[in-house]
Amino acid sequence: MKTMSFQASLAAALMLAAAWLASPVSAQTQSSPAPAQSVAQPAPAGPTSVAPGATAPATQEPSASTLAAPTATVSTTVKPDAAAVAPAMKELSPWVMFMSADVIVKAVMIGLAFASLMTWTVFIAKSIELSVASTKLRSALKKIAEARSLAEAQMALGTKQGILPSFLAAALREARMSAGLSSDAGIKERAASSFSEIVRAEQRRIRIGMGVLATIGSTSPFVGLFGTVWGIMNSFIGISKSQTTNLAVVAPGIAEALLATAIGLVAAIPAVIIYNHFSRVTKGYLELVSRASGAAGRLLSRDLDRSHGSVHSRAAE
Repeated sequence: MKTMSFQASLAAALMLAAAWLASPVSAQTQSSPAPAQSVAQPAPAGPTSVAPGATAPATQEPSASTLAAPTATVSTTVKPDAAAVAPAMKELSPWVMFMSADVIVKAVMIGLAFASLMTWTVFIAKSIELSVASTKLRSALKKIAEARSLAEAQMALGTKQGILPSFLAAALREARMSAGLSSDAGIKERAASSFSEIVRAEQRRIRIGMGVLATIGSTSPFVGLFGTVWGIMNSFIGISKSQTTNLAVVAPGIAEALLATAIGLVAAIPAVIIYNHFSRVTKGYLELVSRASGAAGRLLSRDLDRSHGSVHSRAAE
């Protein structure tokens, strides 16, 4: 009896041990399909973690395709953006910006370019004119420096045209028309009036083109600013239509608008500098004209004194 009870208890213990050892294996076999399915969705699972069933490879294959598809879409969406942005940034040259600008902005740019061309044309023309006129007048003043009368001065100058021969001609004309008059003060006053008219005419002639420089220098920045405002307004309208604030979309329109301001400054700054330069040069030339007027007045006064001296000598005889 003792042997049979011992055997029965031993068999019961073995059965309990087998049940205890079998319970984790069954639990693992029951819980392993669920993690295999969850792992198969984000990434392909290894063959060691899958039970030997036929459903595991079927669940792994869709997961690999679903993972490959997003990576392909990401690569295709990023590359066209970089390819689209790079050429647009390379094409931002002044000529391309001018050709792609609005009609009004183009008109502003063309007008400012024409104004800049006029500025440099006036600069070249006035430089030559003032240089030639100043050289001729200085040479004429040197020639009549030793002249004692209006007639000698005219003979020294010859038939040359200029501001100094005009003064001498006006003085001789007034002396001839006032012959027989005893008042020398009246003759000198009328001659001085003629000289003043000649000086004012020379001032108007020598200042031709200065008004153009002043106008260009003062208005070109505002004209360029008008083109900029118009271009930026069109850029904001384009932004509202495209509903994007991407720099690649906004930058070309704003750059085209700012190009008008740049051209306005390019036209205005040289015009102001050249105007100030010619103001100084013109002032120096008009001082030479005043010297020529004074020289003609002195020669007329000598002639009048000489004529009165001869008259007095004849009366004394």
